Amino acid sequence: MSEKPVREPISKVDTAWLRMEQPTNLMMINGIIIMDEHLDYEALLETIQQRFLAFRRFRQKAVDRTRGAYWEFDEDFDIRWHVRRTALPGNADGGELELLVSDLASTALDHSRPLWQIHVVENYVEGPVMVMRIHHCIADGIALVQLFLSLTDPTPEGRPTAREPEIWKKQRVKESMLFRRLIEPARDGLDFATHLGQQLIEEGAKILQDPSIASGYAQEVNEIVRELVHSLTLENDPVTRLKGQLGSRKKVAWAEPLPLDEVKAVSKAFGCTVNDVLIAAVTGALRQYMLDEGDDPEAVQDIRATVPVNLRPLEHAQELGNHFGLVFLSLPLGVDNPLERLYLVNERMNELKASKQATVTLGFLAALGMGPSVLQKPVLDLLSQKASAVLTNVPGPQQPLYLAGSKIREMMFWVPQNGNIGLGISILSYNGQVLFGLISDRRLVAEPKGIISRFKKEFEKLLYLGLMLPLEGRPNVQTAQNLLDHVLHDEPPV
Repeated sequence: MSEKPVREPISKVDTAWLRMEQPTNLMMINGIIIMDEHLDYEALLETIQQRFLAFRRFRQKAVDRTRGAYWEFDEDFDIRWHVRRTALPGNADGGELELLVSDLASTALDHSRPLWQIHVVENYVEGPVMVMRIHHCIADGIALVQLFLSLTDPTPEGRPTAREPEIWKKQRVKESMLFRRLIEPARDGLDFATHLGQQLIEEGAKILQDPSIASGYAQEVNEIVRELVHSLTLENDPVTRLKGQLGSRKKVAWAEPLPLDEVKAVSKAFGCTVNDVLIAAVTGALRQYMLDEGDDPEAVQDIRATVPVNLRPLEHAQELGNHFGLVFLSLPLGVDNPLERLYLVNERMNELKASKQATVTLGFLAALGMGPSVLQKPVLDLLSQKASAVLTNVPGPQQPLYLAGSKIREMMFWVPQNGNIGLGISILSYNGQVLFGLISDRRLVAEPKGIISRFKKEFEKLLYLGLMLPLEGRPNVQTAQNLLDHVLHDEPPV
């Protein structure tokens, strides 16, 4: 292992995520991994020692100073402090696990140590569980999925041999389609955005007088300026039961998984992407929750979600750090017809994919990371007023994996929220299943199960329509509504 550097600067974007944390919204990515069978704690420690800690970032603490932030090795690093054994009280069932994860999601990591922790629950009734907490400044979701894959093996006989990070990062990314679904929509203009972002960091406003850029990328510059103005001048999201004053306690929930093959079949039937179908189901669940809580159907308005878009080139998929931008997606909560909602989501996502909004926010975060932290909070609060939720979809491996010799049955994660946003919706696919997780501020949504339990029902409406509607051309919205009225409300079809 090479000699430890004394200090290593934290990138400007990662500095922004480090400073984004506040008591009402901790910048942690929380996750659970449920095993099928016994998990050997000592074997897990050895795997983490050999593979996880091979990345120096997990032995470094983040130090934030007025003049900048940097990574510094923790001279008192203790793996057993970071990988802890714990037990659930009472029946040790799903309710107790949910409470534990909620408590951990509401508790800040210790900034005097490296910003990650794993809690090993050994008495959960359905099998051993790992609860993971990693600060967002270390990596984004795509990087963490790849990092997690480095801990696993395709068979239970895999041994925790040492792994050199630099060699591992240069290996061909397996299942490249895993990442292309998120990467490709953002590739247009990515080379320019990367160049522009670097110039912004190095030269600031001089970029606007750089003739070599202005001549070659005049159109892209204009588009990016328009996107920046558009993002900053969006109207604030409407005040609903999903948006308001935040507290410091979070509550998590997760849903029964959906078969990925069925989701793919629905997306093919309606000419949309898998992502469109899942977001439409999420939108329907939010709408139905609000109606069941007493909201007037005529008064339910569309709300925005910030959606991360990966800007990481495929060849760099295995590097740590944050390489994504954010887009504002308007969720059509005001629409009752599930097929119309799906078509609107598809239309709005296509518009966002064709825009430069994601590259703009990546550069914007880099610029914020350059400035003093006192200026960052009001700017982020301003942007967070324009959305009510964070919504992310991360593709995972589609074959069973083994960790420290034990098979992984199920996994889920919860995305952090920033500023004044109090709702986070996460979608993850693994081994032929699609899993949903939701984290909420308890002041706004005390029981997120009330939302997440509706995901499956909303998807099944689309599945039913896909089976019943004719597939020549795009199925008609009104025909779909007639069918649903007949089935759900016992009304005769028109």
